[in-house]
Amino acid sequence: MSLLSAVAVYFIIWWVVLFVALPFGLRTQEEDGDVTLGTVPSAPRGAHMRRALLRTTIIAAVVFGALYVAVGVFGIGLDDLPRIAPSH
Repeated sequence: MSLLSAVAVYFIIWWVVLFVALPFGLRTQEEDGDVTLGTVPSAPRGAHMRRALLRTTIIAAVVFGALYVAVGVFGIGLDDLPRIAPSH
């Protein structure tokens, strides 16, 4: 895998993991019982993006590392996935 391919794959993994990880650790204003006037009760309470970005980076690195080992060390690729023949 070339460096450019590795960066592209990591970027895609990072964005997918970000959208999965965003809701974790989020507390809403309604849960804290302190809704600011003019906001919806489901608005986040305080900033949590640093933790979310750090968590995303760590999880994406682990997933990318596993993928890199599977492809680079063991030589597993898309051609190794079983094909299911369509039944007619």
